[in-house]
Amino acid sequence: MELNILSLLYLLASVTFIVGLKMLSHPTTARKGNAVAAAGMTIAIFGTIFLYKEGEQSLGNYGWIFAGLAIGTVLGTLSAKRVKMTAMPEMVSLFNGMGGACAALISIVEFDHLTHLDGMSGLLLVLVGSSALQGLLLIILLGLIIGSVSFAGSMVAWGKLNGSLRDFSFRGQQSFNIGLLLLILGLAVYLIVALPPNALVLFYIIFTLSILYGLFFVFPIGGADMPVVISLLNSFTGVAAACGGFLYDNKVMLTGGILVGAAGTLLTVLMCKAMNRSLTNVLIGAFGGQTGTASSGPSQGAYKEISLADAAVVMSYANKVMIVPGYGLAVAQAQHACHELEKILSAKGVEVAYAIHPVAGRMPGHMNVLLAEADVSYEKLLEMEQANEEFPTTDVVLILGANDVVNPAAKSDPSSPIYGMPILDVELAKHVIVNKRSMKPGYAGIENDLFFRPKTSMLFGDAKKVLQDLISEVKNS
Repeated sequence: MELNILSLLYLLASVTFIVGLKMLSHPTTARKGNAVAAAGMTIAIFGTIFLYKEGEQSLGNYGWIFAGLAIGTVLGTLSAKRVKMTAMPEMVSLFNGMGGACAALISIVEFDHLTHLDGMSGLLLVLVGSSALQGLLLIILLGLIIGSVSFAGSMVAWGKLNGSLRDFSFRGQQSFNIGLLLLILGLAVYLIVALPPNALVLFYIIFTLSILYGLFFVFPIGGADMPVVISLLNSFTGVAAACGGFLYDNKVMLTGGILVGAAGTLLTVLMCKAMNRSLTNVLIGAFGGQTGTASSGPSQGAYKEISLADAAVVMSYANKVMIVPGYGLAVAQAQHACHELEKILSAKGVEVAYAIHPVAGRMPGHMNVLLAEADVSYEKLLEMEQANEEFPTTDVVLILGANDVVNPAAKSDPSSPIYGMPILDVELAKHVIVNKRSMKPGYAGIENDLFFRPKTSMLFGDAKKVLQDLISEVKNS
């Protein structure tokens, strides 16, 4: 009876995951979707604690279980409440890394339990080579390898996003990564097929090499490619969690892992397509680490500045204004001021929309989340293809802290590290106003030729302060 109730609870939790994921696809229902999925997770956790039985044996160890739940709940709640919007990408990477570590630890515990079964003799030796044992070892090693790569890679991404780690690469790194991956897979196959007496040592060698692969996989990646990596690592964590579901015959864990893995993989493929990147190159860490040369020099010419008053007049008397948000908007926490400017311009009869690049910011959907927090209408957010169709008929483009995603070098400079990445064609508009703190290059570390073009004017300063002053000027114009 208890097992039937638990199965029903798992089914209910799985349904809430699917419904919650669907609701996350639209900003107006995203918060409710998050709450629905969280409720499903709560049902699954407490259903497992109180109703799961192995034979006639209940879980037990309730003290340890609830202590772990309490610690995780407190740390997670405090972290989520205190994190600034600018640090959200780091938080996503950190939480994702914890998921990968959890999956790897499950594999470590289960393999340790397996190798100590009957002292690696008797029944276990009889099972060596059997499809049942090989299937079990396959799932354990998949969880270990994928979880370890996700953990190590996410920690590097976290460090790079918060500025504590820099891009690191060396000659032949792609070949090294491929060789390391093949070595890991070769050792895993040998362990599954032969299960030698030193299996435990071999298992931890695979674990160590997987950690190293995760590190070297993410170390060279930088620039606008970081959101793709975060998305890919997220899918890894989902697949690793699904492996844990297989191990424990836990349907809700399996469902959740598959959903996360599938969603992350789909997002990664879509982002690679949007950036003209190869998924194969993503897997071996073969992009984003180059250093541009042709666009990095200071000989681009002179740039021109525009005053707040002039910018306000140009925007007030425009028919169509396109706002391009970037990481600088997030750093300044200027999304509310940006929405206020949009409303004031709209009241003057100006058509205002937002051009969203798929990898603007530091994580997938960063700008969408930022603008949704300020209650910007979802209908005003244009994807890159839509925005590029609108730029030729746009009077003014206001760029707020975006850099690499509007850099023409992606189309014109083969030596640039962002060459081939689709960008927002803001240069097609009649006038471009760029708000930046300074003329320093963006995250990819290369100069932006757009800033020196005749139609471009620079408006320096903190995005929030500039927007607030611009709002005052527009009201008076």
